Amino acid sequence: MRLILLVIVVGLLAGRMVGGSLERVPRAAVRWPWAAAVGLALQLLPVPGRPALWLLYGSLFLLLAFAAANLRRSGFALILVGLALNLTVIAANGGMPVDRRAIVASGQQDTLAGLIRDGDGVKHRLPGPHTRLLPLGDVIAVPPPVGQVISVGDVVVDLGIIWFLAVAMRDGPRRRRLLSRPADAGEAS
Repeated sequence: MRLILLVIVVGLLAGRMVGGSLERVPRAAVRWPWAAAVGLALQLLPVPGRPALWLLYGSLFLLLAFAAANLRRSGFALILVGLALNLTVIAANGGMPVDRRAIVASGQQDTLAGLIRDGDGVKHRLPGPHTRLLPLGDVIAVPPPVGQVISVGDVVVDLGIIWFLAVAMRDGPRRRRLLSRPADAGEAS
């Protein structure tokens, strides 16, 4: 959770650095925001066992649909690719493989016992001899104070979010005004 907040702050700072304004972000008008909200909420539900895996797949498909519906907006191609990478590694392994060294480097060594015993439900599991696509798994340590392990797909999604926010802050209503000027000029004559 801390990482996504950091990503949003970085995106907003990047938008400010390019002369953007926070008031423009709500006017970016993303399509299907409900799909993103439901998709994220599904990942937070404390459902044990096999149904949790199906909720995770449902979540990723909703997030992919949200990203696809917004492909014309800056950053959403990256978000779509990152989500697809995460879905690929999760589908290949029945959950996201998480590297032990990355867990320790991120300051989360206290979670290792639970992962060794049975994973954290369904979403995360330590890699084993049959793990596929481990380089796409959660192998990147983000040290404290964030203290999280992320995947290449997460990095790509985060870059897409930063790009979207920066462009939305810069171009929000300005693009609409530029598009409406010729029509306004024609009405005045």
